[in-house]
Amino acid sequence: MHDNTDTGRLQMLDQAHHLHPFTDLCDYSQRGGRIVSRAEHIYIYDSDGRRMLDGMSGLWCCNLGYSQHRIVEAIYRQLQELPYYNNFFRCANQPAVELARVLVDVTPPQFNHVFFTNSGSEANDTNLRLVQRYYELLGTPEKKHIISRHNAYHGSTIAAASLGGMSAMHRQIHGLDYVHHINQPHWFAEAGGDSPAAFGLRVARELEAKIEELGEERVAAFIAEPVQGAGGVIIPPDSYWPEIGRICAERDILLIMDEVICGFGRTGNWFGCQTYALQPDLLTFAKGVSNGYIPLGGVMVGDRIADVLLAHGGEFAHGLTYSGHPAACAAGLATLRILRESHIIERAAQTIAPHLQSRLRELTDHPIVGEVRGLGMFAAVELVRDKGSRERLAPAAAGAMYCRDAANSSGLMVRQTGDAVIMAPPLICTTAEIDMLVEKLTRALDLTAAHYGVG
Repeated sequence: MHDNTDTGRLQMLDQAHHLHPFTDLCDYSQRGGRIVSRAEHIYIYDSDGRRMLDGMSGLWCCNLGYSQHRIVEAIYRQLQELPYYNNFFRCANQPAVELARVLVDVTPPQFNHVFFTNSGSEANDTNLRLVQRYYELLGTPEKKHIISRHNAYHGSTIAAASLGGMSAMHRQIHGLDYVHHINQPHWFAEAGGDSPAAFGLRVARELEAKIEELGEERVAAFIAEPVQGAGGVIIPPDSYWPEIGRICAERDILLIMDEVICGFGRTGNWFGCQTYALQPDLLTFAKGVSNGYIPLGGVMVGDRIADVLLAHGGEFAHGLTYSGHPAACAAGLATLRILRESHIIERAAQTIAPHLQSRLRELTDHPIVGEVRGLGMFAAVELVRDKGSRERLAPAAAGAMYCRDAANSSGLMVRQTGDAVIMAPPLICTTAEIDMLVEKLTRALDLTAAHYGVG
């Protein structure tokens, strides 16, 4: 455990030399932040020894918490045997080959091939390359336009950020001109007077309208998260996904499911597409595949696409130095073994997730809570000043930021997105730990309501 002197030194070095992701760099250089020094079970500890219940599973990735020694041991053994070799030049390594097989076993039946990357961002870049190669081989290279959604998150490279629909990111890049966006299925914020069912259909049919506008012969794919995670845990109305599935099937549009957050148990099934009974052609994964212990991501490639790629000659000119890294794949194998052997996904879906959703819905009567929404092991609490008009608590999402900071100060790590406080606790939580999370969040809501004079 570091003492206060170590903390001060680390914070000074951090502010002096370390540029952080998604951060106001000027502000951070002046005020600094928290140094996280260790973790165990579902708790993180800062360098001064303060403990926080990690209500975000790291960054949506440590679904099994921080004390999975089998994953650590698998990485260690692999580093002793083969710490690295590439998968170029007709080479492979045993962990990559074995993990590919296990991923085929746990994903829907149309997936029999995988392309490994190091992150979800790289995987979504790979999706673009796969889609364009597929249609090139079919003799329709003009079919390259991609439709996505506003407020979606698909990664942070230029290509992945173009696919995403985060306005703050788009203001700072010149995005790809063949990526287009339709509205998100965010009923609470955008439905007006529509019922959830009517709103879901209306927003889904924007996809059909966009295809008509661009021309079906030019549109390659629609990409979406089953549930928009970083966008604020946006749970689509029940009418939404069946209509999207119909449109993609009738219009010959590939469906790309970004499962980076939803995959490996977060929605109550192994993958969100299973929760919504969808049959995607490409499936992006990362985060939970290695429990966050080491970077690993990839794309599951459906037979419709793989059969074309495998039937034609010519190099697929795409790859990454660390694609299928042996230590990362060893971590992935260990993680999936734990998930399969312990039935944690099934247990969480049957017991912990219903308890989380039930306890959080008790907050709907709180004076500043406009909506509680969630599915499986993630949720959002939307903050308002007035429930009837849905007037926001404060300008520029300041109310949700205040609530997040109050929760952090009380020992609960949650995030803020827009006017919502969002959470995604590990699947291994107990009901008592879920109760602790809700108690700390309630305290933060009370402090926020008092600060803004509501209640």
